[in-house]
Formats: sequence, structure tokens, C-alpha cells
Amino acid sequence: MSKKEQDLLALDIPTNILHKMYVTMVRIRKFEERIAEILVSSKEITTPCHLYIGQEAVATGVCTALKKDDYVLSTHRSHGHFLAKGGDLKALMAEIYCKKTGCSRGKGGSMHVASPDMGLPGSSAIVGGTIPIAAGAALAFSIQNKDAVSVVFFGDGAVHEGVFYETLNFASLNKLPVIFVCENNLYCTHLPVAACLADTDIHKKANVFAMPSARIDGNNTMEVYNTAKKAIEDARSGKGPTLIECMTYRWKGHVGPSDDLDKGLRSKEELDYWMNRDPIRTMERFLLEHGVMSKTEISQIHKAASEEVEEAVKFARESAYPDENELLHGVFKT
Repeated sequence: MSKKEQDLLALDIPTNILHKMYVTMVRIRKFEERIAEILVSSKEITTPCHLYIGQEAVATGVCTALKKDDYVLSTHRSHGHFLAKGGDLKALMAEIYCKKTGCSRGKGGSMHVASPDMGLPGSSAIVGGTIPIAAGAALAFSIQNKDAVSVVFFGDGAVHEGVFYETLNFASLNKLPVIFVCENNLYCTHLPVAACLADTDIHKKANVFAMPSARIDGNNTMEVYNTAKKAIEDARSGKGPTLIECMTYRWKGHVGPSDDLDKGLRSKEELDYWMNRDPIRTMERFLLEHGVMSKTEISQIHKAASEEVEEAVKFARESAYPDENELLHGVFKT
């Protein structure tokens, strides 16, 4: 899609939606950058953190097109999805600190965040593990005649799992209201996707299941929003599922604050290329060019987000850890 075509599509998005998406992306970025700083400077945070820096446009564009009652199922890299869906920032920070005020009561850590009241019933570190759960939720919505859809985010590594193909088939066969969002950041943990998949055109894998699909620029928030909005409307109207492959890139390593350049896993040239395609700066240029925001407004948004994150850090530090007597509270047992 050319820049002119992208601009025409984006101009159809109301200014309040554009504003909301920009604020969401900045909040996610500031949150993740602060986590990275803490991980480098201290041992306050012990849970493994898979940072979302560089991929903010995907969660933001998709979740902005959803309603509160729609479901989102997430992965080990869940912070961005949680915040974009409307999860509480203080509760997320407290969970990463494993405190009892956290969104999972300090029992889940970074990789198992949840906010059921906002439509994020859970996330899982099992690769591909939430794909069938999202389809199950969509099946329930369908049986109950609910006007709701289910969205599952997963990485390119999840496409190796058999459950991915089984679920696509089941969802298409039953025309379930579920959207499959692949965040293709080019690496399956530490391996380039081309070293793992014989066919790296992930979106085309939907074709064999008679399912519509698209490969889009996952760093263009407006394109993500427009594509997701159409897929969600189709699902809500009974037309069934869609697979969206969002081409994006994580700036940090698979886990933790390092960029992994010292490990020889990727080149500095590759990282620089994708950092120059920063989704936040891309949207900033669009907003300024079309008079949606001023430089002053943008500065104020960044300042407010930084202050909000610092308040969350203070809240998390001052919160108590779960009591050992609460170990079995709020969990399931058979």
C-alpha cells in the first residue's frame, strides 16, 4: 500500500480515535522502557519480562477497534495487549513486581497477566496455547448469541504448532467470530523465522481453510486499525474468522532489556532499519502533517505518560507481597 493510499485510509479515522491510539502507544512505550531501566539497574523485578517495545502499533490498532465485552487472549509478551485493551497500569506494574495488588494478585508475574473485567481473561507462556482458547471463547459467544468477538495475539513461532492449523480449520468450518493476529517480528525466540518455516508467508496459510487473510505493515497503527476493524465487523456479522499477519519487530531481545546484538543473533543494521520505522514516530509525523495534534500536545502526552508510569512504580514498590496463606486462593484445582 502506497503512502498516499495509507493517508486516505487514515483520514477516514475520527480524530478522537487517532488521539486515543497515539496516547495508548506512548503509554505502552513509557511503561516498557521503565521496566527495562529497572531490570538493568536493580533486582527489584525477578519475573522474566518479554518487552513489547517496537510492536506497540499492533496491540493498539487491534484493541482500539474492539468493544469492552470482546475478548483478547495474549502471550508471554502481554504488557502491550493488557494496556491497549484497557487494563489498569498500576495493577500491571504491581503484577510485574509480584505484589498482591497486581492484576493476577502477584501470582502470575509478567507472563500471566489478566483483566477479565476489561475483556482480557488471561495470557499464557505456552507458545500457541491461547489460540484454541480464543476459538473456544468465540464458540461460546456464538452459542450464546452474544454480540462479541474474540481476538488472539501470537508470534510467528506459534505457527509451528499443530494447534494453530487445527484451530484455523475449526474456526473457519464453524464461522466463529474470532480474529487471529500474528505478530511476525521475524524471530522465533532466537531463530530467524526463515530458519524455522519452509513457507514464511504466514497469512497465506489461511487460504487452505477458506479463511480471508492479510499481511500488513504492523508498524502503521492506522493500517492495523482499519484492517482489524473490517475483520472484527465481518466476524461480528457472522462472516467468520480472519487471519491478520502484522509485520513488525521487537527492539529488545526475546526476553529482558538486552538488544541481543552481543549474541550475534541479529545485526545492528537490521535493528537500526526497524528502529527508524518506529511506529510512534511514524504516527507522530502523520498527526503533525495533517494537523491532528501539535508538538505541544505530543510533548504533554509523553510527560503525562512518564508521570503515570512513575506513580505506578511507586505503587508497586509500596504494595505488599501475597501472604503464603493466600497461595491457593483464586486458583483452580481438580
